[in-house]
Amino acid sequence: MKPFAYLRAGTVADAVRACAAHPGAKFLGGGTNLVDLMKLGVETPGLLVDVSRLPLDRITDTPEGGLRIGATVRNSDLAAHPAVRTRYPALSQALLAGASGQLRNIATTGGNLLQRTRCPYFQDTSKPCNKRAPGTGCPAREGTHRDLAVLGHSEECVATHPSDMAVALAALDAEVLLHGPEGERTVPVTGFHRLPGDNPDADTVVRPGELVTDVLLPPLPDGTVSLYRKARDRASYAFALASVAAVLHVRDGRVEHAALAFGGLAHRPWRARTAEEILRGAPADDATFLRAADAELAAARPLRDNAFKVRLARHLAVDALAELTART
Repeated sequence: MKPFAYLRAGTVADAVRACAAHPGAKFLGGGTNLVDLMKLGVETPGLLVDVSRLPLDRITDTPEGGLRIGATVRNSDLAAHPAVRTRYPALSQALLAGASGQLRNIATTGGNLLQRTRCPYFQDTSKPCNKRAPGTGCPAREGTHRDLAVLGHSEECVATHPSDMAVALAALDAEVLLHGPEGERTVPVTGFHRLPGDNPDADTVVRPGELVTDVLLPPLPDGTVSLYRKARDRASYAFALASVAAVLHVRDGRVEHAALAFGGLAHRPWRARTAEEILRGAPADDATFLRAADAELAAARPLRDNAFKVRLARHLAVDALAELTART
């Protein structure tokens, strides 16, 4: 075991200062991903800054009619919150699909966003991996990649982001509030995670020393409905082969607003902008939904063993949109 120092932060400012002063330091919330990676030797921080007792565990209404979710709110509490269940059901469903009950009781909102890939090559320090050790290669491209990316991947990395919650947040146009050495800034969830490009070791746009403090959900227009659908190898705790979060508002048989995000297909939650453009103003029927899904997934570049994900995502999207239309 590699030795590390531990500090329990008393304030957000203290936490940021401590992390900024120690390159390689990590914030510790629930630790359900970070501690596992430390045990594997993938993460080797010299300092853990414990933020779990900071006053960031509240869910409150915003003046605009949305929700402000603190970064240390536990996944179980967020999924069960009445405002989330009634106003943002896709988020509650995504959280409940995301892990075992024990993990949801510990895992935090901020940590869920920041969790790292479950690619087997990334987690095995005896294997090369560009995400873990830049420049060593990506053996997953020719090796085991059934569960990995079909959209947005590069020669350097074909890993997928594992979060279910982040997919729902992307479809709901959520924003992440960050507090760092240079002050506060807000980043859309759709721009929070990066595609791999030439440096897949950078998962997010978070700067050194920045702490996720809150997630902001905007209000949804009256009549808007949402859901989250996930396909996995087993009904119990498992990561998505493909998933979709859909937000829909239909008026007089036509789509007035649509937001669609895929999970399990890319290095980040994949916001389906092409599909949304086709859906907007079009008849709310299966033909439109198929056309929109096919247009979005035309960009897919499946590898040898994961082309099935494209068909799977297509069916998930069409079924989700049809179900939501039936509710309006």
